[in-house]
Amino acid sequence: FFTSHLAFTMEEIMSLSERYQRAAEAIKSAKAIVVTAGAGMGVDSGLPDFRGDQGFWTAYPMYVRRGINFLGAANPANFEGDPAFGWGFYGHRTNLARETEPHHGFRMLQDWAVEFGQDSFVVTSNVDGQFQKSGYREDQILEVHGSIHHLQCLSPCGNDIWDNDEAIPVDLETMRAQHVPGCRNCSQPARPNILMFGDYSWLSDRTHGQEMRFDSFLAQHQHQPIVVVEMGAGTAIPTIRYMSERIGQRFGAKVIRINPREAHISGGHVSLPCGAVEGLVGIEGYLD
Repeated sequence: FFTSHLAFTMEEIMSLSERYQRAAEAIKSAKAIVVTAGAGMGVDSGLPDFRGDQGFWTAYPMYVRRGINFLGAANPANFEGDPAFGWGFYGHRTNLARETEPHHGFRMLQDWAVEFGQDSFVVTSNVDGQFQKSGYREDQILEVHGSIHHLQCLSPCGNDIWDNDEAIPVDLETMRAQHVPGCRNCSQPARPNILMFGDYSWLSDRTHGQEMRFDSFLAQHQHQPIVVVEMGAGTAIPTIRYMSERIGQRFGAKVIRINPREAHISGGHVSLPCGAVEGLVGIEGYLD
């Protein structure tokens, strides 16, 4: 339905300015806006793109000589076998997220919701907390893979999830953390409350609460026009793409897919083959 060759060809024929105009019309006519975002959303802020092994190694060249790819680095087994090494990757990512300022596209989306009187909700696979940092409320965000700014016990010894207020310096030569956060309830190491590859101990309670709020948001607006603005969500881990498409099917929403490499979408939706900021600025030009 969403990837028919004919519809994609018709979309390709349209000029980029025509697509911007269609996107702007969908936004102006909506009563609710759902922002869905993958890793590409953070690229314009300077956060690394992990697309493919080469992309990961470009961002983290210190793992090349070890032959460790993203799947190997983002793995709970590292915390069990060598917590300092497990925290080397996630400590570095924590520090990077804390230092990075969200690009102005985050604010543009908020301004549109205010200007057009829309309720809004964010669904993101990113764990970096950039939406909260840009001013979105906690109760309007669903982080499907958890958050690097929250911790849990490695075991886990219980169901507690708490704020990550730890300082985690990392030796970039060895990719080992010089401080390993500990569980606040037992003597075990703590780990990020993030869904990793092959994960069997992730505590999903916080994310489940967010899912319930998002379900309530969709139910509240199920008979109203909804627009989905999707940015930087690729096909390698297609969680966010599937979410956008499900909303488009079940709730009759118009989906605007912004992606420099994989923008294809059909079914009367809008594809914008560009980065997040470029796409949002292009739409902005047609919102007056």
